[in-house]
Amino acid sequence: MARFTNSSLDKLRDAIDIVDLINGYSDLRRAGSQYTGLCPFHEERTPSFSVNPTEKVYYCFGCQEGGDAISFVQKVESLDFAGSVEWLADRYGVELEYEELDPREAERQKQRDRLYELLERAAKFYERTLEESDEAADAREYLAARGFSAEVLKKFRVGFSPKAWDKLLVPALRQGFTEQELQAAGLAQRNDRGQFYDRFRGRVMFPLADTRGRVRGFGARAMRDGDKPKYLNSADGPVYQKGRQLFGADRARSAAAKRGRVIAVEGYADVLALHDAGVEESVAVMGTAMTDDQVVELSRLASRVYLALDADRAGRQAMIRAARVAEGRDVELLVVDLPAGKDPADLIAEGGAEAFEVRVKHALTVVEFEIQQAFAGAALETARERDALISELAPIFELIPAGALKDEQLRLVADRLSVSESALTSLMRERPKSAVRGDEPFAADAARRQAQSGMSAGTEKSERLFMASCLSAGTVGREHLGLLTDELLSTPLMRELRDHLRENFEKPAAGVAALKPQLRDAVTEVAMLSERENASDKAIRLGFLQLEKAGLDRALTGSPAGEKAKIELKRQDVIRRLGELSAEFA
Repeated sequence: MARFTNSSLDKLRDAIDIVDLINGYSDLRRAGSQYTGLCPFHEERTPSFSVNPTEKVYYCFGCQEGGDAISFVQKVESLDFAGSVEWLADRYGVELEYEELDPREAERQKQRDRLYELLERAAKFYERTLEESDEAADAREYLAARGFSAEVLKKFRVGFSPKAWDKLLVPALRQGFTEQELQAAGLAQRNDRGQFYDRFRGRVMFPLADTRGRVRGFGARAMRDGDKPKYLNSADGPVYQKGRQLFGADRARSAAAKRGRVIAVEGYADVLALHDAGVEESVAVMGTAMTDDQVVELSRLASRVYLALDADRAGRQAMIRAARVAEGRDVELLVVDLPAGKDPADLIAEGGAEAFEVRVKHALTVVEFEIQQAFAGAALETARERDALISELAPIFELIPAGALKDEQLRLVADRLSVSESALTSLMRERPKSAVRGDEPFAADAARRQAQSGMSAGTEKSERLFMASCLSAGTVGREHLGLLTDELLSTPLMRELRDHLRENFEKPAAGVAALKPQLRDAVTEVAMLSERENASDKAIRLGFLQLEKAGLDRALTGSPAGEKAKIELKRQDVIRRLGELSAEFA
């Protein structure tokens, strides 16, 4: 992929008016040297979103989203870095320059650009055919019978491929494209007799675009029940890989970012029906064999993903598989419980968007879904069968942190099995440890890790606040940042944050776009917090001693017995100094 020159990125950043940019997504009001407004990334009634026009950064004190103009566009428009840069360059009239590519990579890029051009021309050809050709009359009737409006068909550039074997092939060759390019684009192929012909013939065509709107391939639906296969996709090639594609991602990305959710359905018809009904944050995985890459793409569109796949066995397995892939990502996965034999398009046809939204409102957590699926496949007539189900449920419950969710699910399971909660808990506890599966259920494993990570969240927050205080305290703050050793910071991210602030003490938000997302957000948060701080020398010293004590607490927990006495002596000395300094504040 071509890289932008540093000079052109600097030129772009200079040209951007971040207040003007963000005003299109949130009504900003001046508050001193900054601007505030309602956060565009989460629902709130009291403004907690802040924009610094000088440093050209933003930060939300509610949901902790932060960054610069490029990261803002990445978030609200669901674009990658390159797409965000090009989007901003178009808006602010900046001509981008690219670093010189390796000759082989430059040639590959040129070939990909040719394929994008060919695919775009094909999409326009299929669109015109659907709109104008007598041959497409049946396709127009079919789409109208499905209830799709002309507006949604145009929005998704739905088309029709003629039945003849060379209606796309011949014009493309005349326009200078080669047979090799047509085959690489997935538009044509060669049969056993060596004849070259159009891959798609007599089918309704759905262009498959990336989040930037570039057509990468096509999905094609047969018009007659006897035509096999019912759905035919472009073959994988240089610009199209089915396992990475989400139908409608380009049309859903803006709505998904604004609503903070994305609805994943199975097929094209479901997406068109949902968009027609106003549920525009919907995309299709094009079948239930959901891939790892598709789950990753869903998580990039929004932090909350609703899986509304068919309720058959394949659909249920796909949802469980998606849950496992989402493990460890910053995404909330929920399962929409669809009626047997119904898909989202059916619900929309019968009851409109309201009928579907009711199902979304009552979506299940992955924990609830796993428990439901365990019951769905279980026989419960005999004591042995009930014991077998309890053994299957036990590893799920073992790793769910204590709380309301666990209590509620225990109660519900006990009721369904006609046993008391105490008896159920006892039976699960007595289950042989050897029966614990090596592949823990996703939901339980994720819940366990979430509980563990929560223990360090408060510590990290204290470290960020201290570093923000240092930025506001001038020379004393700079000195204490220099005293922060690795042992005093709880995570590698906090150590990276310290290093960045040391190097950019005067302008901490410098170069945030080039940082990895987690570090970028941390830097932005601390930089914005420092604007509100005015820490005294005593406050800095007190904060440093508190971090020193926390570091010694951690060291004490993980040290061999022989070293603990030495660490405890240091810890008691810090506690003494903390007491003396705290007394000065009293």
